[in-house]
Amino acid sequence: MDSPWVAATPRAFADDASFLEYLQQTAFDFFWYETNPTNGLVRDRSQPDSVCSIAAVGFGLTAICIGIDHGWITREQGQQRVLSTLQTFWNGPQGTNSSGMIGYKGWFYHMLDTASGARAWKSELSSIDTALFLAGVLYAKAYFSLDQPVENQIRAMADGIFGRVDWRWMCNGGNTLTMGWHPETGFISSRWIGYNEAMILYIMGLGAATNPLPASQWAGWTSGYAWRTNYGQAYVEFPPLFGHQYSHCWIDFRHIADSYMSARRINYFENSRRATLAQRAYCIANPGGFAGYGSNVWGLTACDGPGFGSYAGYNARGAPPPQNDDGTLAPTAPGGSLPFAPEVCLPALRHLYDVFRTNIWCVYGFRDAFNLSANWWDTDVIGIDQGPILLMAENYRSQRVWKVFMRNAEIQRGLQAAGFTNLTFVPLQIRRTQPAGDVILSWPALTPRSYQVEYSNDLAAWLLSPAGFLTATSPLLAWTDSGPPATESSPAGTPRRFYRVLEFGSP
Repeated sequence: MDSPWVAATPRAFADDASFLEYLQQTAFDFFWYETNPTNGLVRDRSQPDSVCSIAAVGFGLTAICIGIDHGWITREQGQQRVLSTLQTFWNGPQGTNSSGMIGYKGWFYHMLDTASGARAWKSELSSIDTALFLAGVLYAKAYFSLDQPVENQIRAMADGIFGRVDWRWMCNGGNTLTMGWHPETGFISSRWIGYNEAMILYIMGLGAATNPLPASQWAGWTSGYAWRTNYGQAYVEFPPLFGHQYSHCWIDFRHIADSYMSARRINYFENSRRATLAQRAYCIANPGGFAGYGSNVWGLTACDGPGFGSYAGYNARGAPPPQNDDGTLAPTAPGGSLPFAPEVCLPALRHLYDVFRTNIWCVYGFRDAFNLSANWWDTDVIGIDQGPILLMAENYRSQRVWKVFMRNAEIQRGLQAAGFTNLTFVPLQIRRTQPAGDVILSWPALTPRSYQVEYSNDLAAWLLSPAGFLTATSPLLAWTDSGPPATESSPAGTPRRFYRVLEFGSP
């Protein structure tokens, strides 16, 4: 459990793939080295006396599987770490006592003592943090699919942990989930009503095999949505970017939509893309006049802050509209949006590394936050920062986390109960121009539905075209791929390229 705190040596990268591999490996190292190997509990942050964050454990379980895929650890090492973690949560005492418990009613306390696994800080029995932990549990269950003793045990224990959750109890008689419970005072009065990071919580509860949430809870969740237009982007608003990222770390929303999004001719993936682009535009406009804000220096989300003078400490920062914006930025914000808008997120991450690495880079990758107006640089690395960076970089590069996680029957049932349906791929006509070698797609369209172009060079990893979202104003739509910004490279210089187009909107 000793932290490898050594000087971070600057690296030169031949291409974006090399940079992302390094970014992912350093983030993985946080979860490998900042974990108690005897019980699998992950520190909340890179401090020797840090408590465990159960949300970080969920990201960490997924990180272990990514580490196996990349060859950073062996499958056997990953098996043992995951098994130790699940044993801790399965065997830990649950009850109403205010101390010595890991949880109650199948839910878990937000913060745990990293050595003992018991409740720390009088923290709440947290519904959302339990959900993020359970996402890692379900990922491990789907990933370790071999018919052999250790992996059979992992799957059985994962089923036990998930199946033990009393979903309806956390509703406390209402039509939405409460944010948590304290043994001293009972249920927290605040409830999870959208839009925020709790979408994955509802989908899990709706899809549970035992004691599931009623389908009507999805309407309760969506009842709080605020559809607004900011900086030219129309989307369901939630200023801090983490609310647009956490559920997407595991659930693949690219090709599905519920009735709310279908009526607005987009889906949740496009919604997160628009939120990301709107926040970047806000930082370029910089209405608060903060130092450094610009096209490659942006990223407002939950993070530490200077904590002196007029500057807040840890806070949920966001925009637009501005929420607790005091000039503090966090690299996890662009990192967690990589699949949504790689054309702006990847340059931002590379810029932050190239320009500020002396102050914000360490052996675990990016530190949590910085504030150029205050000349403040955080010293900590935080688990729920590194998790989205690692998982979303993997989803951008290979979509592997999405592919594995979506195998879970619990998630498929939850999406069905929430009314999600598959989007339609439209038939295409394709021709190439000469001599430029551009590719022109055309397809029959329905007014006023919207369409999204995706492309792939290998039929395995599909990328969204940042210039490929179109709304039909006539019965025929056309789109041209001549390279950036429509796609990452010119089709003329690519051995092969495949295309598909999604149709958004209610039938």
